[in-house]
Amino acid sequence: MTTRAPWNRNERLGILNGWAVFLGDGFMSVAVVLTGFAARLGAPNWVIGLLPAIAGGGWMLPQLLVAARVRPLTHKLPVYRSAAMVRTATYIFMVLAAALLADRPALCLTLFIIAMSLNALASGVSGLPFLEVVSKTVPTERRARFFGTRNLYGGLLAFGAGLLVRAILGSDLAFPLNYALILALGTVAFTFGYWVFGLVQEPADTPQEAQGTRAEFRAIPETLRDPHFRAFLTVRLLLAAASMSDPFLAVYALRELHYPAATLGTFVMALTGAAPLSNIVWQRVAERKGSRRIIRYASVFYGLAPLWALTVGLLHLPSWTYLLAFILTSTAAQGFNLGHTNHLLNIAPEHARSRYIGTLNTLVGAALFTPVLGGLLADRAGYGPVFVLSGVLCAAAWVWCGKLRRDA
Repeated sequence: MTTRAPWNRNERLGILNGWAVFLGDGFMSVAVVLTGFAARLGAPNWVIGLLPAIAGGGWMLPQLLVAARVRPLTHKLPVYRSAAMVRTATYIFMVLAAALLADRPALCLTLFIIAMSLNALASGVSGLPFLEVVSKTVPTERRARFFGTRNLYGGLLAFGAGLLVRAILGSDLAFPLNYALILALGTVAFTFGYWVFGLVQEPADTPQEAQGTRAEFRAIPETLRDPHFRAFLTVRLLLAAASMSDPFLAVYALRELHYPAATLGTFVMALTGAAPLSNIVWQRVAERKGSRRIIRYASVFYGLAPLWALTVGLLHLPSWTYLLAFILTSTAAQGFNLGHTNHLLNIAPEHARSRYIGTLNTLVGAALFTPVLGGLLADRAGYGPVFVLSGVLCAAAWVWCGKLRRDA
């Protein structure tokens, strides 16, 4: 039996960072807690759809610009640290807005969205340096285990966050202080995670010639000529479009099925509780079958989630059965987290890694604004068509996964 080498210092810091970020995500889940807060303020569906669009799309859109900036840098970690300071400041601003301005819903939502937008852009700035540092400090053969370990125990911590969310929302603490407390706990967790990753000792890169932003955009056609990248991009675009139903799983339960607000904590627990178990399976699939198989399986779970939520509502099934929608979503998300990252790092040539990451994330980022369209559709036709359309897009992604490189 082969004994696995213990984690080194950099790997331990990267894992600890992941645990703290998972904990923060448990408290500040965009799909559950933030959308629940917006729904409590009376936001229309298109505004609710804007929240995850900002969080996901805002993170990805600046990636190509960041790629141009970080390419000539021998060390990428200083960029990550600077962005982390902006992210922390915006989280603090969101806590204050929730605590002090909820009696003026329009103003509160406006400032909240501005803070989320700045946070997402800063997150996008830090995302590429994060992957670059991980790719330099974690060997290829250990990445699946590295991300699996982050996700496994981070999921357990996030489950604990869900318990606290349920307890806080079910307590006597009045709105909006209950949400402000939850956001404050998330802010502490995120800040700790950013600080920890900032302690990583990053090896120097070989200096590369600065090409500028225009050169990065001119290089997009060359990148798209890679058939493996093109196939992966198509899958990612289909799955990004399928995310239009994500913010409405919780809102549908609150507004149409009339579940109590404390149920949001139970939803977070379902999202996070499924993560550790699914990560054990996904990690084994990654090590034995590769990232392509993970992405394909995860697409099935992702498409079933909104369809199951709609089934529960139409058939008036017991409320506990609704949790399966979040369990399916969580299982798919963990598979995507592991499969997408591994696949991209494996197909990207070392000399063009930043360009591949930046190009993919920028193009996919635009598609992540489909929840806004989902909100407009929900306002006109109800949640059913949104859920069905998401399922169809996931089916298309499953089919296209057959074109992904098998050894990546």
